[in-house]
Amino acid sequence: MAVSQRRAVGLLVIALGAWLLAACRSGQVPAATLAAETDATPAAQPTVVATATLDVNLAKATETQAALATQLVKAQCLDVGGQVEYHEVESDYLDYGLRFRVYTPPCYDESVESYPVLYLVHGQTYNDDQWDRLGADEAASRLIAAGELAPFIIVMPYDRSSNQPSQDPFRQAVIEELLPWVDAHYRTQPERAMRAIGGLSRGASWAIHFAFNYPELFSAVGGHSPPVFQEDAPQMRGWLDEMPAEDLPRIWLDIGERDQRAILDSAIWFEGLLTQRNIAHEWYLFTGDHSEAYWSSHVEQYLRWYAQDW
Repeated sequence: MAVSQRRAVGLLVIALGAWLLAACRSGQVPAATLAAETDATPAAQPTVVATATLDVNLAKATETQAALATQLVKAQCLDVGGQVEYHEVESDYLDYGLRFRVYTPPCYDESVESYPVLYLVHGQTYNDDQWDRLGADEAASRLIAAGELAPFIIVMPYDRSSNQPSQDPFRQAVIEELLPWVDAHYRTQPERAMRAIGGLSRGASWAIHFAFNYPELFSAVGGHSPPVFQEDAPQMRGWLDEMPAEDLPRIWLDIGERDQRAILDSAIWFEGLLTQRNIAHEWYLFTGDHSEAYWSSHVEQYLRWYAQDW
């Protein structure tokens, strides 16, 4: 039944119910009821029963209309998809300010729910629009609308530097400024289990750095074409050995078999450390190179993995 037809039927039900209710309460009992009174049944008894029945039917009709309206709104916002908003916030650490994009899932504005958050960091020489350009927002909206993934928020920060962590205040800006700002301005679920981080190329280096330096904040980490920071490599064995098993995040690593030699060697070395310590992780050596064509071809796969526990 079309929406306009459902509305017409609903209005007819409500109007008929209101007319019958008014008639019964005013003593104007329908002819069918008057005919039934010839068997000496008191007039008051059927009037009370009819009123109660009409009240119930009217309530049911109203509930049905409300449910249909809710379904219509949800269908419309699912069709529209999610939205991406751009923010610039003053930072005590970054002279260029804290810049980032936030993807909100379909129906975010029409709901009061709180959502898990996925942080995705771009690669070197790129900026905060990279994951957006690769189709992360469209893929998320499509999977959420199809009911294949629960809705979640994606945050895409901008890092202008090419330095190692000790020389790049991006680390402090993300942990001390970005995460609290997002939790304060969006309806997030701020628990560790509901927060994940990932990145590609240099962004993957950052994701690994954050996950193993702040295990209390992230429950999953994804490294896509991931070189480990040179500063982090000498410390990585100690981080892995000292971290309690319950603090370890879920781990995903992937890289193209034709990636740059140094990056491929770093990724293989890191995966070897995890294997030697029997640390659970997923490792994929796909066909491809160090390019946006490679990453975009796996975006949907990445999102399914990040959101699988949500």
